[in-house]
Amino acid sequence: MTQMIKARAGKITEEMEMVALQEGVTPEFIRNGVANGRIVIPKNKNRDHSQICGIGGGLDIKINGLMGTSSDRDDMEMEVKKIQAMEEEGASAFMDLSMGEHINEMRKLSLQSNIAVGCVPVYQASVEAVEKRDLMVNMTSDDLFSVIEQQCEEGMDFMAVHSALNMDLLKILKKTGRVTDIVSRGGSLMTGWMFHNDKENPLYAEFDRLLKILKATDTVLSIGDAIRPGSNADSLDQSHLRGLMIAGELTKRALAAGVQVMVEGPGHVPLNHIPTAMLLQKRLCYNVPYYILGFLATDVAPGYDNISGAIGGAFAGMHGADFLCYLTPAEHLGLPNEEDVRIGVRTTKIAAQAANVLKRGTAWNKDLAMAKARVARNQEDQIKLAINQANLTAAFAASPSHGCAVCRDTRCPADVAAEFFGLA
Repeated sequence: MTQMIKARAGKITEEMEMVALQEGVTPEFIRNGVANGRIVIPKNKNRDHSQICGIGGGLDIKINGLMGTSSDRDDMEMEVKKIQAMEEEGASAFMDLSMGEHINEMRKLSLQSNIAVGCVPVYQASVEAVEKRDLMVNMTSDDLFSVIEQQCEEGMDFMAVHSALNMDLLKILKKTGRVTDIVSRGGSLMTGWMFHNDKENPLYAEFDRLLKILKATDTVLSIGDAIRPGSNADSLDQSHLRGLMIAGELTKRALAAGVQVMVEGPGHVPLNHIPTAMLLQKRLCYNVPYYILGFLATDVAPGYDNISGAIGGAFAGMHGADFLCYLTPAEHLGLPNEEDVRIGVRTTKIAAQAANVLKRGTAWNKDLAMAKARVARNQEDQIKLAINQANLTAAFAASPSHGCAVCRDTRCPADVAAEFFGLA
């Protein structure tokens, strides 16, 4: 049985208890959230990993990272280093997007990690179609579902599947037009397959088949945003909204089947559209967790898209986003290296913390503890509470005679003020 089916039967699982302890809520709160679909726990029944997380309503926002080999850089050793970097920096999950020569071998290495792992099955299916059938468009429905089943059986905790894309949606896109058409890699692969074969997307047409496979291993379905806007100019256009409506239709079917489900959200969204985008997703998709690819608040920050994404991500978190996929400085420039990955996680953690503080829970208490540690000039606590501990450690080492990395050898303003308020 899936976590959702167990929750609906009134059972509190070990995973629910672990999430409750992490979040500072009751196990019953988690059970109820899983039962009604507001919370997912990505934990494949065939896989053991030490860091279980919950994603969804009433919980702290979680961070997702990305890695994977490609034809341009098929270096598994580097990808393992990225995984280690994501774990060390505090990501709750990552996705293996490998399309290199040894996809199965890379996935085995990914599954050795301590956090939740996701994937995009159409990537491997498209590579194998080229190898076996010369062209990706020669892929059969059975080819695609065979890869999905393999990846679930091997232990994938969540899976981005581009089911919310059908012929009607593509007709709307052709009729209305866009600045950036389709920027989703999975969406573009399925679009090419559909137009070439003049057939409906099998991930939509055979959605019940997909649910049966996912349910068998309790792999969380992440409904991929195949039609997400690739520029602020396309945000909340007809295609974007219609894709969200289809995602809602499929979400309802997944919930009815007892399959844990979350919905992926758009990448490029201007700040004034974020409240509306969040409201529509929650309303149309039955309040299941929303997994944000961004939001990129501006299109003109290559090399700094991690910052643009953190700005949009914090605003999205304030309005209900549950899961933020990081952006690295390499976004729109090229493939990220290990340092890009570290920066991506750190900046996204800042966005999540800024939104989590508004809930006045664990994040609020952490901010308050940092303020008190600064006034007390408690270096040890400041380092422990900092998102980037190494930076603060280095700053303190450069100013050993004073307890604060900011004031250095001058008199602390907090001490001066304390004299007037009788606190010194």
